Amino acid sequence: MVKEELVARSPVRIFEQSIGGGLKPGEIGLVAAPSGIGKTSVLVQIALDKLLQNKNVIHVSFTQHADYVLAWYENIFNEITKKNLENDLDIKNEIIKNRVLMNFNQEKLSTNQILRSLRALIVEGAFSAEELIIDGFDFSRMNRKDLLSVKQFAEELKLAVWYSCTVQESGYDSQNIPLIINEYQNDIAVVIILTPQDNYIELFVSKNRNNYEVKVPALHLNSRTLLIQKD
Repeated sequence: MVKEELVARSPVRIFEQSIGGGLKPGEIGLVAAPSGIGKTSVLVQIALDKLLQNKNVIHVSFTQHADYVLAWYENIFNEITKKNLENDLDIKNEIIKNRVLMNFNQEKLSTNQILRSLRALIVEGAFSAEELIIDGFDFSRMNRKDLLSVKQFAEELKLAVWYSCTVQESGYDSQNIPLIINEYQNDIAVVIILTPQDNYIELFVSKNRNNYEVKVPALHLNSRTLLIQKD
């Protein structure tokens, strides 16, 4: 199998179709679930899909060390390329070249300090990323002013931004929007919810721009590999 075929057959294509072709530059998306359900796996798969299309990605982690995040990329790449991907070592090297992993301490750095570091990488460092992954962020420390700063930054630099959000099972409103983002849910374009079932993890869209409860057609997470799969 060649890389282009892998990208074309990816379940991420169905996922993107369900949210109007994917997250647009300047938009913020959220993957929400309780701890340990698969948020990082989904974000890494979204990132890998871009990387396989030769697009640059920045992955920011607030809770995990770089080696932990690297292990996710390694494991998921190996899982999705089991079907004899041609030139897999060359492709892996391309992915490494097009990806930057960063770690920040949310308790010690303000949103503006973090954005300055990202700007230095993208602008001064000439790393023209198309997607920004923000994993392990504690939304109890977020306020709308900070989120709007991130959104303005994303709009200016034409970045699509995906966050993970840890939510307790009872922490959703009647439309399955995490209560913790209630203050600024109108500033978030897409909300994805992961819910564990008996033999799989349900993946559905609870918000797609101005629409709510938009089911993702025939997709779930494999409970063993945490890969996005077709039903």
